[in-house]
Amino acid sequence: MNYSLLAKIFGSLLLLLALSMLACACFAWWQESGGEVNHGAAALSITTVITALSGVLLMVFGRGCKVEILRKEAVVVVGFGWILSAMFGALPYMLASPGLTPAAAMFESMSGFTTTGSTVIAKLGEWPRAILMWRATTQWLGGLGILVLFVALLSYLGVGSKSLFRFESSLRLGEASQTQIRRTARILLLVYVGLTTIAIVGLRVLGMNTYDAIAHAFTAVSTGGFSPYDQSIGFFQSTPIEMFLVFIMIAAGMNFLFYAGLITVGKQRLRSEEEGLWFLSIIAITTGLIVFNLRVGGVGEETGMVHSSAGDAFLDTLFMVVSIITTTGFGSSWRAADTAPLGYDQWPTFSIALLLLLMMIGGCAGSTAGGIKVGRVVLFFKMMRQEIVLAFRPRQVFNIFLNKNPAGEAAKGVAFYIALTGAVIVVGTMLLSLFEPSRSFDTCFSATVATLFNIGPGIGDVGPTQNFAGFSPQSYVLMTLLMVLGRLEMFAVLVLFVPALWRRY
Repeated sequence: MNYSLLAKIFGSLLLLLALSMLACACFAWWQESGGEVNHGAAALSITTVITALSGVLLMVFGRGCKVEILRKEAVVVVGFGWILSAMFGALPYMLASPGLTPAAAMFESMSGFTTTGSTVIAKLGEWPRAILMWRATTQWLGGLGILVLFVALLSYLGVGSKSLFRFESSLRLGEASQTQIRRTARILLLVYVGLTTIAIVGLRVLGMNTYDAIAHAFTAVSTGGFSPYDQSIGFFQSTPIEMFLVFIMIAAGMNFLFYAGLITVGKQRLRSEEEGLWFLSIIAITTGLIVFNLRVGGVGEETGMVHSSAGDAFLDTLFMVVSIITTTGFGSSWRAADTAPLGYDQWPTFSIALLLLLMMIGGCAGSTAGGIKVGRVVLFFKMMRQEIVLAFRPRQVFNIFLNKNPAGEAAKGVAFYIALTGAVIVVGTMLLSLFEPSRSFDTCFSATVATLFNIGPGIGDVGPTQNFAGFSPQSYVLMTLLMVLGRLEMFAVLVLFVPALWRRY
């Protein structure tokens, strides 16, 4: 293991985080100059200094290292990089007022960087706006992947950039290896920044102030779902804003390599986009089924909290379906409630079951979304069809394709990944039930699914109108681990526990 090289890379990572913190600190000091009492400037400034100094020290330790990164170092960078980011990103939550405990702060920070969107903050209005902006910034940094910034911006990685792409969770399909990796990363970063700019301008035009537009654009493009308001997007009670965010979330839930293909190859890339077509089809079919169920199932008839029209039911359902399948986790149900917020956890059981299924499926591979990914689900059903046919045609030869590319090694790992995911859900649910004996099974199960698949809200005590406040420290540690496992798709984290990885060359 080349520890000098690791120190150099981690130092660069911390300096990148410090620069982002500095921008939020400047915003806090600007608020302080305008008379804002609880501005969080001191917390962000102290954190910026601590993070920057730590980065400089690591860079000094790794000075003179010119060796290109190899696979072993790439695994450690990917696996430990997110943990290191969350550790330093948690400091503002601990130092600001009202403040969080270390376990809760680490949970909130990891929820940001992994774009999960689960929160332990019960009353967002009590927190400084600059801290909430840092909260949104962590999601924007984690959305496409901090490692893509490495590959796109740092020249010394050399051929090792390919290793980082291989192990970074959101970019594991074979398409990435068919192009020049660093050039592809720069294109992805350009698309990401461009989509963010479109989101900010669009939200600003639709009536949000600059602060709200930036905060929600950051968390929509990253499919993270953090909002500065307890009511989430429902705070604005605006159909144009919600429908615009539907467009942004769908765009962010598509494979970013698809956009790179459009730029480099042209329109012919459209003809091969099979995964994106399945993604849009799932959204359309599920929306239709839930709208029908809401109108027939009679949501909350005993309390009178029902959609007054099929149009309202459609708008609420479309927003929630897109928010869930892209694992963004934005909430909005103001059309359905006469006297109080009505979350999807009060919808008919069939609708809730469909949303839980969407949570597990997630967005497209190579997107900012979490979940198993649509590409894996499509491959799984193609493999299942293959096995069924082989039962009566044992000599037939199959070639499995996705987006008109041979699936190859990706297909072989699909079944194992899905099985491993199921095992983690079972173990996570059992451990949460042990740590939280007073909570229901629905809460423990959905909290496991919500954190593992980087969704944000679940059902029960962690439903769309609730939060993750009040859990025990050991539960926060467990769910923090689940978030990073889901973000890095298991292997890049589990391999850190293999002793042979840490041996020197």
